[in-house]
This record gives sequence, structure tokens and C-alpha cells, in this order.
Amino acid sequence: MARLRAAASGGALLLALLVLNWSTLWPYALGVLAATAVGATAVLLWRTDRGLRRRDRRWRADDRISAGRRTLPEIDAMSPDEFEEHVARLLRRDGCTDVRRVGRSGDHGVDVTARLPDGRLLITQCKRYAPSRRIAERDMRDLLGAKTHTCAAVAVFVTTADFSGPSLTYAKQNGLIAVHRDYLGTWNNGATLEALGRVNGAGQGDRRHRLRWKHTYGP
Repeated sequence: MARLRAAASGGALLLALLVLNWSTLWPYALGVLAATAVGATAVLLWRTDRGLRRRDRRWRADDRISAGRRTLPEIDAMSPDEFEEHVARLLRRDGCTDVRRVGRSGDHGVDVTARLPDGRLLITQCKRYAPSRRIAERDMRDLLGAKTHTCAAVAVFVTTADFSGPSLTYAKQNGLIAVHRDYLGTWNNGATLEALGRVNGAGQGDRRHRLRWKHTYGP
């Protein structure tokens, strides 16, 4: 009780001094309040950012496991829309941001768009065809036209089928990434988009871009 009385007396004395000297002390009091508010806001933002990053890592890990469990026969059984969604999930898994499925009439051959780690635009054309089918050179020409039309930095053609010889040659000559059935299986099982980008020469970008990708999202 004695300690409580002493504490109460001290608090009352401090409050009286604050009131009597308010004209002198108010700038300091407001400064302390402002500093406290700024500190509390910074801590709240830090905790929120940490929580969002944790949830994002958990989501990517879960999506990686889910995508990796899908076999090529399961992908063959997908509808075209489901296949586009699957490709979009693989892009998110590998660190692309702002991934959007845009495939529709008048899309200029673009089914999925995304942003690379350095902010550049990536476009993807997705074709779920029978394994025996071949992608013709004219389809690659359409993709190059879409790349030019959208001012994209990287263009990817993903298919459950294969590419004809001329279409692969055209892709290599024009820096297009051609992901045929075998590479799709490799990508689906954990290979990164950055690794697939080396298939067709400089289709994924120059060495400096690939190093930036690794620095941002890891190997």
C-alpha cells in the first residue's frame, strides 16, 4: 500500500508539473507521441510484410508440390482452359509476377502474360494438342507477331505436342522459347523457367538478365 501511495503521489506530482509547464513542454510531448506513432506504424508494417512473405512462400511451395504431382497424361486430359491455368501456375511457381490468363478471341495469340523479375513483359501461347501433332512454322510466326504487337521481351510457346523442324529453326533464329512435350514434362517436374530459357539460345534474355533472375528468386 505504501508503494502504491508513493507511486500515486509521484504520478500526481508529474502531472501537476506537466500542466504548470505545458506551454514549454508541449512541443516535446507532441514529439514523443509522434515518434511513438511512427515506431508503432513501422513495426506494424514490418509484421504485415513478414506475414505476407511467409504466406507467399507457403503458397508457392504448396503450388510447386501440387503442380509436380500432375503427370503428362493428366495434363493431356485437361481442357484448353485448364492447360492455360496450369501454365500460369508454373509461371507463378518460378517467380513471375502479375500472371494473367488472357486467352480469348482477338488476343493476338497470347494466352498468358506475366512479368519477369526485372519487370519485363513475358507472353505465352499454350496449345494442348495430341502428342503426335506438330506445331508448324506459321504458329511460331504468329507468336513472333504477338511479341512485336505487345512489345514483350520474352515469348514462350508451350505445347503438349512437338514442333516441326522448321518451326524450331524459326524459334531459334528469332529468340522464341519453344517448350515441347519433353520440356513441358521437365518443367512440370521442377525445372525452372530460367533453365528452360537456355534451350533456344538467347530466348530468355542475356546472361545479365539470368543472373538477375537467380539473384531475385534463387536457383
